[in-house]
Amino acid sequence: MTDHPIPADSKLTASKRRWASEGKFITGRVSRPETDRLPPGQHLVKNWPVLDLGEQPVISTDIWRLEVGGLVETPLDLDWTAFQAIEQSIYVSDIHCVTTWSRYDNTWQGVSTHDLLDLAMPKAQATHVMLTSYDGYTTNLPLIDFAADDAVLATSWEGQPLTVEHGGPMRLIVPHLYFWKSAKWLRRIDFMPADAAGFWERNGYHMYADPWREQRYADD
Repeated sequence: MTDHPIPADSKLTASKRRWASEGKFITGRVSRPETDRLPPGQHLVKNWPVLDLGEQPVISTDIWRLEVGGLVETPLDLDWTAFQAIEQSIYVSDIHCVTTWSRYDNTWQGVSTHDLLDLAMPKAQATHVMLTSYDGYTTNLPLIDFAADDAVLATSWEGQPLTVEHGGPMRLIVPHLYFWKSAKWLRRIDFMPADAAGFWERNGYHMYADPWREQRYADD
């Protein structure tokens, strides 16, 4: 399996780099009370907008694999059958995109990240994960956020298999962070002893991405 190079000079990439340099979408408002579900600067949508880097890789479940490596006691190399054999969980969560849209009450089905962690058993030195997708996209997460109670390796949305445009056959969902951290078309998870920047993080975006703090860009 070979990685697909990310088109660093694509129209979307150039636009988002410009947004980061201009601080676009930053309202300057403080975080709202926890009783309010909509983070600062966001607006609600009923549809599910599609954003990617210009490529939507089509991965048949016959050839799909998920590799888990780095600082783990048990490296994993799962095909679709083995992944589906792991206990399946259902979650309902809101999602928030850095481009200012939010969508409430999304129903996901897939493998809880807790259940994956039980299989891989991260070593004590592991503090962060790097996610790598089939299109070459990467993004980083603290291990504690990857292990959030509602984080899921999702294969289904609203009772239907995830479509290719939304990251199918499997993507990560980490609802409490901006959605660029929820990597589509996920193929590899590496456990690391320290943080490291992924694709958007190297292009002006925040290393952590908390919507309630409006952590859209690197200096926010």
